[in-house]
Amino acid sequence: MSTRTLIRGGLVVTASDELHADVLVEDGRVAVLAAHGSGAAAGLTADRVLDATGRYVIPGGVDAHTHMELPFGGTFASDTFETGTRAAAWGGTTTIVDFAVQAQGESLQAGLNAWLEKADGNCAIDYGFHMIMSDVNEATLKEMPKLIEHGVPSFKLFMAYPGVFYSDDGQILRAMQVAGETGGLIMMHAENGIAIDVLVEQALARGETDPRFHGEVRKALLEAEATHRAIQLARVAGSPLYVVHVSAQEAVAELAAARDMGLPVFGETCPQYLFLSTDNLAEPDFEGAKYVCSTPLRPKEHQAALWRGLRTNDLQVVSTDHCPFCFVGQKELGRGDFSKIPNGLPGVENRMDLLHQAVVDGHISRRRWIEIACATPARMFGIYPQKGTIAPGADADIVLYDPHATQVLSAGTHHMNVDYSAYEGKTITGQVETVLSRGEVVIDRRTYVGRTGHGVFVPRGLCQYLG
Repeated sequence: MSTRTLIRGGLVVTASDELHADVLVEDGRVAVLAAHGSGAAAGLTADRVLDATGRYVIPGGVDAHTHMELPFGGTFASDTFETGTRAAAWGGTTTIVDFAVQAQGESLQAGLNAWLEKADGNCAIDYGFHMIMSDVNEATLKEMPKLIEHGVPSFKLFMAYPGVFYSDDGQILRAMQVAGETGGLIMMHAENGIAIDVLVEQALARGETDPRFHGEVRKALLEAEATHRAIQLARVAGSPLYVVHVSAQEAVAELAAARDMGLPVFGETCPQYLFLSTDNLAEPDFEGAKYVCSTPLRPKEHQAALWRGLRTNDLQVVSTDHCPFCFVGQKELGRGDFSKIPNGLPGVENRMDLLHQAVVDGHISRRRWIEIACATPARMFGIYPQKGTIAPGADADIVLYDPHATQVLSAGTHHMNVDYSAYEGKTITGQVETVLSRGEVVIDRRTYVGRTGHGVFVPRGLCQYLG
């Protein structure tokens, strides 16, 4: 049966436009946008009318970097696909792109199959996958074109974590060459892991075991060096490059220089680098462990360069790198040895709100908010305009957002399956009120009415910034 929902009276905000318009949703898609008061708007009828007066009507967020159920450091990320996607919906995100992991000695397809199985039937919102390549060899290089055909056209490589995910420069170059030939996109964790491991060993030998030393050994220069090296390898291979979780001003400078040369090089940052700092890592009584992630939090002065990069488009996307570990029982694995603290922060529920706060604070415009959180990630990863915008034919992934509500971020009220908030006590202006995923209401005026299994796998096309 056809169902029609009319969203009336709101300000529709996309990456390109702001217009007072009514939105008609039919059979899970946007059918009509009609300006308030127009004849077209007056003629719209529906089974259900949502009053968006005084609200923004925005596209559902696209979080292109999450890690549900990720195995790391002898434990697993605490959010499952069920709990993590529900929390994402509460935060106004309606699509995630998570990372399937190739195990050492296994095929890419086996890794993808394992993650498809984890997610299938368990997600409240739609999802796609990138592929982590942790074993680049002749066989896995041959698999890359097949994964692209199956809607997984992005491949993540690590210059960090020797012995776990690490690839050497030769492996990276080979994977980049295949990406250059096939239209795939290489995503890079750019930190010099070999050098960092030396500094970790030396710090521990000196008795420097507290969480703050995690940030001190993972030097900004080693992020910048790896970013520079990744860019040059991509140039040699004729490949595009997307650098994940950029945290240091020196790394932003490397990306900006590459983009000034017209190279197909892209950069992502995350809310933790925009709002948190090494001050958090230095919190006493091991509390700093809550903030251990890689790349690490930087001194506050790096934040200005990240905001500037977002305004100048040297950084194009804000994703979360959501990878939560509970403080009790998981982060505590690193008591007495910072190198054993599982790396990752919770954030999938907070991204849209924190970036709206950045609008309120004057860092970015409303349209730029939607661009970096919805439209650009959808374009970057080949799902635009199905996702990331409000336009006829697009999936009806729509958020009614109250720009005037205030909320206090807290583990006591969030929906992520983790026992702390990285933003505990922070007051935010703006709050998600109602969320639709493919036309189905998932959050109804701050009540969860969604269902496990509503979310479906979204095969993705090639990066839309290339060619």
